[in-house]
Amino acid sequence: MKPHVLVTSNDVLSAGIDLLRTKCDVTIIQSIMPTREDVLQTLPGYDAILVTGHIGVNSEFLNTAGSTLKVVSTLSAGYDHLDVPEIKRRGIKVGNTPKVLSAAVAEIAVFLTLGAARRTHEGRLKLEQGRVGKSFQWLLGRDLRGSTVGIVGLGNIGQAIVKLLKPFEVDRFLYTGHSRKKEGDELGAKFVSLDDLLEQSDFTIVAVPLTNETRGMFNDNTFGKMKKTAVFVNVGRGQVVNTNALVKALRNGTIFAAGLDVTDPEPLPPDHELLQLPNAVIIPHLGSATIKTRVDMSLAAAQNILNGLEGKPLLYEL
Repeated sequence: MKPHVLVTSNDVLSAGIDLLRTKCDVTIIQSIMPTREDVLQTLPGYDAILVTGHIGVNSEFLNTAGSTLKVVSTLSAGYDHLDVPEIKRRGIKVGNTPKVLSAAVAEIAVFLTLGAARRTHEGRLKLEQGRVGKSFQWLLGRDLRGSTVGIVGLGNIGQAIVKLLKPFEVDRFLYTGHSRKKEGDELGAKFVSLDDLLEQSDFTIVAVPLTNETRGMFNDNTFGKMKKTAVFVNVGRGQVVNTNALVKALRNGTIFAAGLDVTDPEPLPPDHELLQLPNAVIIPHLGSATIKTRVDMSLAAAQNILNGLEGKPLLYEL
């Protein structure tokens, strides 16, 4: 008999589903955004589960799934919704889909960096209001050329960001994290403490996952250490940033501007104060939202499952 695989929503591109069906019987929950209760009711008896929509995989989830479960694969690079230690304690293989989305997220980071630095949202607002100025010094922005760019989290996405920004004639790249990396040396980036990065950077770009260590790491204290001319960009996770502190920093001129692909809460309510600020360029978590990237993610998630069921190392194992 073929292994049985559950896909937790019907919002997965066909490439990944077709790959699974070459070796497995596949059941798909017929909803784009099923409730947790819908998923739990369907769980028991499967050999592998492809998790979509950041459904939390914890002890309750695993108990409901039962002893047949061998592989959990999440259709995302982030895995803060997975209790990885508990999953692995039970002898279940668990994987995600990093790397295949690094280029797309890096492109969004560059887009937000340029958009915030050049005051694009503020300019659009003034255009809509009929308040376009003619002064030589009207709506002046900040240059990437000759600047210092600090990357918080030099993983796959952080490295891709540095590579994309090099042609903009950035003067130097800094990065911070747990330790110095050979990839940083190869990119010509300097490893520094977080405090040094904040104090020296003209652009601070965040590309870290959400962990107990990174949750709320950008707050009143952190923003207070940045230059008043600094541009802050977040393509990691919204909860890495204290939203009230960011609003305050933008409103009070503690920093120059921000570009955000991720927020807390997410999505932002239409009347949220962040959306009212002219110096905040905000998009609704579009980092990996390209056709090619989502196809590649679905294939990677499926291959994780096939490898795990065959006793092979997962393509991307946590």
